[in-house]
Amino acid sequence: MNEEAVTRFGQSLRGTLIARNHPGYDDIRKLYNAMIDKRPLLIARCADVADVIAAVNFGREQNLPIAIRGGGHSGPGFGSVDDGLVIDLSMMKGVRVDPATSTVRVAPGCTSGDVDHATHAFGLAVPFGIVSTTGVSGLTLGGGSGHLTRKYGLTIDNLLEADVVLADGRFVTASATSNADLLWALRGGGGNFGVVTSFLFSAHPVRTVFGGPMAWPQSHAKAIMRAYRDFLPSAPEALGLLIGLKLVPENSPFPEAFWKHAICLLVACYDGPEGEAKQALAPLLAGLPAPALDWTGMMPYPALQSLFDGLYQKGLQWYWRGNFIKELSDKAIDVHLEQAARVPSDLSLMHLYPVDGAAHRIDKRDTAWSARDATWSMVIAGVGRDPGQAAAVTQWAKAYAGALRPFGLAGGYSNFMMDDEGDARVKATYGDNYARLAAIKKTYDPANLFRVNQNIRPAA
Repeated sequence: MNEEAVTRFGQSLRGTLIARNHPGYDDIRKLYNAMIDKRPLLIARCADVADVIAAVNFGREQNLPIAIRGGGHSGPGFGSVDDGLVIDLSMMKGVRVDPATSTVRVAPGCTSGDVDHATHAFGLAVPFGIVSTTGVSGLTLGGGSGHLTRKYGLTIDNLLEADVVLADGRFVTASATSNADLLWALRGGGGNFGVVTSFLFSAHPVRTVFGGPMAWPQSHAKAIMRAYRDFLPSAPEALGLLIGLKLVPENSPFPEAFWKHAICLLVACYDGPEGEAKQALAPLLAGLPAPALDWTGMMPYPALQSLFDGLYQKGLQWYWRGNFIKELSDKAIDVHLEQAARVPSDLSLMHLYPVDGAAHRIDKRDTAWSARDATWSMVIAGVGRDPGQAAAVTQWAKAYAGALRPFGLAGGYSNFMMDDEGDARVKATYGDNYARLAAIKKTYDPANLFRVNQNIRPAA
C-alpha cells in the first residue's frame, strides 16, 4: 500500500486514522465478540459523512477489503477485517427527535440505548432489540426484532429513509420516493449496499411499560413452553413475550442460591398500565406454578431495554446460530429440553422472539426480510467468560441448532448467523427475495466492495 496515499488519506479526515503502529491500535480493534481477533491495516474513525466518502474511495482505490463498524455488536465480527480497512462509524453519534411528526433521525454510531434515551423524553420509542448496547446500524439492516415487535413491527418496518454512501463514493438518500429499490434492500439486506450514515425512523407512543423476567425451574419447562405456544396467538399485541432456556448467571443481582440453576424464562413487555398487563398475562399464568423469580413491574421503557446489559458486556466468547420457527411442536419442545440440559456455561442461552402481530401484516415481498410467515426468531447463543470455554460453547450452539433444524423454516435471521454457514444458508434466509437483492446489489455495488457481511453477490 502506498504510504504517501495513506498519509494523504489520514490528513483528509476530520476523524482519526489508526494504523498498526498507533499506541491505541490493539484496544481500538477489539471486538464485542472476543472469540474473534482481527488485525486490520487501518481503522478510519470517521467524524462525519465526508470522512465516510473519503474512506470508501480510499478503500476502493487501494483495493482493500472493507469492513463497516457501527455499534460493534456483530457476532461474526463483521465490524473488522484482517489486512483491510475498517470504516468505524462509532464516533458518529447523534439523535434528533421530531415530536411533531413522531420521527427520529439517528446517526450510524448510535446504540439503541442512545435512541431510547433521546426518545423517552418525548414519550416515544422506536422498536429495537432487547439489549441497549446493540448498535442501531447492524440491528436495523438485519431486520430488528424485540419487545415491541408484536405491536409495532420490526425495526425495518419503521425505517422511513436512509442516507447512504455507495461503493463509488456517491451520496444518496433512499426513501419511498428516491432510490426506493435501495430502501427495500436495506430493510433486511444487511450491509451489502453501502454505508448508511443516517437513519430516519417512525417512533411510537411508549413511555412506561409493565415488564421484566419471570423464571421457573427447568423441570417445569415443558408445561411452560406448551402453555406459551398455545397462549401467544390470542395474546394482545401490546404484550411482547419472549421465552428462553438457560442457567441463572453466577453474579448479582441474582440470589446466590439460584446460581447455575437451569431455568425457563419469560420476559414480558406490556405497553400499558399494570392492571391491563396482569389481565393479559392471566390466562397464561393461571395454569402454571408460581415463578421462582419474578422481577416484573412498571418501569420506564429504557430500563427494560437495558435490563440485560450488565450480563453481556464486551469481551465475552460468543458463538450463535438462529432459525426461524413457525410451529413449536411437542417433539420440538422435547428436543429443546434435551439440548438445553447440555448447556456448557452460565451465560449460554436459547431465546424465542415473537415475530407475529404487526410483523405479519407486511407482505414478505415488501421488504428484503422475508420471514413474514415465521412465528418466532430463535437464537441459540453459546457464551463463555474466557477463551477456555470457546470450543465448548461453539460445539453446543452448533449441536443445538442442528437438532432443531428439522423444526424450522429454510433460512435464519441474518443477525443471528455466523460467517461459517455458507452461501446456501444466506440464499435460504432471503428465499424468493434473493434474486431481487442480487439485482439491486449489481446496481449499487457491482464489484462487491461491501462483502464483509452475510454476503449477497451481485447478479451475473
